Amino acid sequence: MVLAVVAAAIFVATLVVVIWQPKGFPIGYTALIGAVIALATTVVGLSDIPTVVGIVWNATLTFVAVVLISLILDEAGFFEWSALHVARWGRGNGRLLFVLIVGLGAVIAAVFANDGAALILTPIVVGMLRALNMPAKAALGFILATGFIADTGSLPLVVSNLVNIVSADYFHLGFAEYAAVMVPVGVVSVLASLGMLLAYFGRSIPKRYDVLALTRPAAAVKDRATFRAGWVVLAVLLVGYFAADPLGVPLAAVAGVGAVVIVLVAARQPAFLFARHAASPVLVTTGGTATVTGGSGGTGGGSGRLIPVWKTIREAPWQIVLFSIGMYLVVYGLQNQGLTDYLARLFDVFGDHGVLVTALGVGFTIAILASLMNNMPTVLIAALAIGGAGETGLTHEVMIYANVIGSDLGPKITPIGSLATLLWLHVLDRKGIHIGWGQYFRTGIVLTVPVLAVTLTALAGWLTLIR
Repeated sequence: MVLAVVAAAIFVATLVVVIWQPKGFPIGYTALIGAVIALATTVVGLSDIPTVVGIVWNATLTFVAVVLISLILDEAGFFEWSALHVARWGRGNGRLLFVLIVGLGAVIAAVFANDGAALILTPIVVGMLRALNMPAKAALGFILATGFIADTGSLPLVVSNLVNIVSADYFHLGFAEYAAVMVPVGVVSVLASLGMLLAYFGRSIPKRYDVLALTRPAAAVKDRATFRAGWVVLAVLLVGYFAADPLGVPLAAVAGVGAVVIVLVAARQPAFLFARHAASPVLVTTGGTATVTGGSGGTGGGSGRLIPVWKTIREAPWQIVLFSIGMYLVVYGLQNQGLTDYLARLFDVFGDHGVLVTALGVGFTIAILASLMNNMPTVLIAALAIGGAGETGLTHEVMIYANVIGSDLGPKITPIGSLATLLWLHVLDRKGIHIGWGQYFRTGIVLTVPVLAVTLTALAGWLTLIR
């Protein structure tokens, strides 16, 4: 009993510091400190370390590789180019623009993970809205919609969200097997999200906007070679993801090769990056704007390389690797002390009442936990509980996917539900757009609950149909 209290205390303390993120305490180091304390107090043993590493290594390295690819492509102008094309497709119709931006966010979330969609697309949308002189209320609707769809659109593929990868690895779900279930369910989630977003923000969206105020999409491309290579890499990755499981190749290897290729293409002119001689152009950053001075290496439009490759590599989410190992060791201590058994018993109660009740019960329980204590530890706690529950067959499968849905959508209820949301709010603050926690919660709970209910119902119906 004493060790159970200690395990719970270590978990809560670690989680508080991770969410608080005091200066000088990166989340990875914080989680590792929690893990060391758990080891020192015998809440977890040394024999648990290989087990936890085996659970999280593929997930975290895949996630880092996917985000690194998205960061490099963002520097090349890939996403700005896409957003500008989408804005032109709107043909001056404000509501159509809103629908298209939400659709673009969903596609980016599915392919480049939720963090990429929220943190990369949002600044581009903000810049586009300012160029269009959108009213403040309308702009806020577009911005919140972009952040919301980043998570609700991250269901379809294993690589769309870190929690998807963790869950798929834990329950040995192949990429194609996962996609067969979650692509249709993900489409329902996106459509339900779009409906709620239009109902919530529809009145604030202007009927018309000036297409001529937008920059030409071609002008957004800063490195044409990297831009073109990006399309090839994405196509190869998609094929590789489906082929990986039958060949026994981990997703981290597939995503890692894609990341190495795109980095090598972006870094093909090292003299430019390091400015080793006066004739080479030098990248100068002033107030967040990149300009080129000196030399004849070219300007925006792709003739020269404007990508600070090593800086981009350093800014990849490497801390998430340490965080995953450390935090999941702390979570494993909860299982060792029997605390996840209580959740397993609750899941068994849901399982006794049919597929729909199981999907809704497990999904909403996980969503609430994720909104209160962050989705990263939640997904593993729930996975451990599902593994300890007595259900099998279709009911067991429903629990697995309901855990993913609750962990993906639940974080939108509160700002602390995911680390990406906290960082997203910080990015907006730096751009002069403040969204208070109270305002976020009022919006998040209204939008999330109906979408979560519809998505979980779709999961129950789809699995019943195909099984």
